[in-house]
Amino acid sequence: MLSNFDFNITKLGELLQYQFGNPLLFNTGLFLFLFLGFLLVYQLIQRKRYLKMIFVIAFSLYFYYKSSAECCFILLGVCISDYILANLLYRCKSVFLRKSIVTINVLSNVGMLVYFKYFQLLLETISNLNIASFDPIDIILPAGISFFTFRSISYIVDVYRGEMKPVANPLEYIFCLTFFPPILAGPVVRAKDLIPQIQANPIATRAMVSEGFFLIMTGLFKKIVIADYISGNFVDRIFDNPALYSGFENLMGAYGFTLQLYCDFSGYSDMAIGIALILGYRFLDNFNSPFKSQNPTEFWRRWHISLSSWLRDYLYIPMGGSRVSRFRSRLNLLNTMVIGGLWHGASWMFLIWGAWNGLLLVIHKELKKLMPKRATPIQWWRRCANVFITFNLIAFGMIFFRAESMTVVGDMLSQIATNFHASVLPQFVEGYPLIVAAMITGLVLQFLPHSLTIKAQNTYNRFPLFFQAIILAIVIFTVIQVRQSDIVPFIYLQY
Repeated sequence: MLSNFDFNITKLGELLQYQFGNPLLFNTGLFLFLFLGFLLVYQLIQRKRYLKMIFVIAFSLYFYYKSSAECCFILLGVCISDYILANLLYRCKSVFLRKSIVTINVLSNVGMLVYFKYFQLLLETISNLNIASFDPIDIILPAGISFFTFRSISYIVDVYRGEMKPVANPLEYIFCLTFFPPILAGPVVRAKDLIPQIQANPIATRAMVSEGFFLIMTGLFKKIVIADYISGNFVDRIFDNPALYSGFENLMGAYGFTLQLYCDFSGYSDMAIGIALILGYRFLDNFNSPFKSQNPTEFWRRWHISLSSWLRDYLYIPMGGSRVSRFRSRLNLLNTMVIGGLWHGASWMFLIWGAWNGLLLVIHKELKKLMPKRATPIQWWRRCANVFITFNLIAFGMIFFRAESMTVVGDMLSQIATNFHASVLPQFVEGYPLIVAAMITGLVLQFLPHSLTIKAQNTYNRFPLFFQAIILAIVIFTVIQVRQSDIVPFIYLQY
């Protein structure tokens, strides 16, 4: 009996330690167990501001340790560096020194990104050009590095622009940058939005807790019931060997991945926002029904809003934005999207994906210039046509986002162009009934009126908190039953 107890303690100890490839995700039983314990302590100390900050920082650093091991010290180092630089920047009067401080912050953050994400690609490119040979370097990529470096840059730049004052208490900034809900995969929460809330020491209202529960449920449904199921049972098979499937199936694979990526990423955002709400903190929305978009510009106002707005405010506008000549403005837009593509990872496929989306934005801007402004609303059929065309243009770009190489892209496009076979539709529906149902469900949820979502949430909010918790538990239990045997990581964890 005692040996079994020792064995269980050993297993628990191993489970609580860092395990490569096994991060602490919102959709795991371990996180649920730890988060419930965290909430119990949090409720007891939430009015004691400094104690609460220290406790949340400790849990956040542990949460990050479970994903990136000792890289949590890199995150802590960024926090300390930003705190020092921001306060020096605020006190400094010299224009040259102020710009130098901002430059140091930007170069250090970009330098980390280049080393951890792009150094291997640079070496491979040099090797492929026969300039030199190299042995692959084993570089551990810190989880969420793209997210916390962007947040670090925005903090220093906002202090430089006078849009916020630096925090006097280092704990406030460490809390801000390490706060665990958005640390791994966003949203890109800016310091000027979160620090005032930290300083106010908020207590979650009942409405916030109810909304948080609702968002966690919707996030779990999107992630596990739709994204993971479509991925494991259809999309991965198509992209692994597109030549084995008809053009119609390849097209459905492109559509499926587009929907999978949305449900996976927006599902994480929903859960991150929901968890933060339960703790008393509110983030801005990160997605707004992007597949309703009638043009590429509208799509990027609705998709990954926190990143799109970050790229606009800290790249596009500093480049000159639309204040320069028409040609320069379009070039700025294209460059911004290319950089946004490279932000996702060290791959030429991401660069092509970014360039494709930049090209779509430039073409839309030019067409908008050429077309006369309408005095009457657009007819329903034109709106539907715009949505259909926009979705297909975005889905085409997603092929590059998902494919491992141009060979895969070439095979998919070749099958779609020369071996389409629309006649396989009945067999496709018969062979993949649950895939079809999941994809239709995901799309229907996109096009439901927002008022229905608000109505459903308000109905849920009216239930007593005890019954809300029971409904949440039932949803979690049901989702666990239908999920795949292996936990599927969130796609954006690698970015």
